[in-house]
Amino acid sequence: MQRLIYGRRTGHRLRPGRRRLIDELLPKLQVRIPAGGKLDPTSLFAHRPQRFWLEIGFGGGEHLAAQAEAHPEIGLLGCEPFVSGVARLLSLIAARGLTNVRLFTDDARLLMQALPDGCLERIFVLFPDPWPKTRHHKRRIVNAASAAEFVRLLQPDGEVRLATDDMSYARAMLLVLRRRPELRWQATRAPDWRERPPDWPMTRYEAKALADRRPCVYLRFLRTPQPPKKP
Repeated sequence: MQRLIYGRRTGHRLRPGRRRLIDELLPKLQVRIPAGGKLDPTSLFAHRPQRFWLEIGFGGGEHLAAQAEAHPEIGLLGCEPFVSGVARLLSLIAARGLTNVRLFTDDARLLMQALPDGCLERIFVLFPDPWPKTRHHKRRIVNAASAAEFVRLLQPDGEVRLATDDMSYARAMLLVLRRRPELRWQATRAPDWRERPPDWPMTRYEAKALADRRPCVYLRFLRTPQPPKKP
């Protein structure tokens, strides 16, 4: 399939320590799609976790590293194509001795397509690029196609968490996910989408938005249980 990664994948020159992590640590943690196109996430970890979370576009890795540290029993998969973000997360992994994180450094859709149905307990898409110009909306990672993949990948009662400081994107996220009858929006009152839950670590993008006095939206959807099959 055609990859849809826009912009440069490399930025400023990495410091020697982070360059070393890219060269030495990343190959040990990097996820590669098998030739057959299907991936068993259990095979990626020595401790064989039975529960998996996926973060799409982890940025600097603050949220992913915090979740990995708080939940060592979970296998965390992180997708990020930009080298500076990957290097930053690798530094957090090394500093905290995390063993339950694996990284995919290409288009997240390639990884999602390779994963089996119902294998994920949580999916995170936090502060993705909003592509605010109308002609660029097709580049947004949260769309009808990705919503269908979320439904396929989530186990019953699995959760997808989305966040943005762009109100146009927030409305678009709500529109595409609420069109899926398999997903239930968890908001019953305004604070449910205006306030970040306590088990949801802050990212640097959120901190910057709040410092700039831009309100943030936090969306949580649960995957409905599979209906019983008719006899």
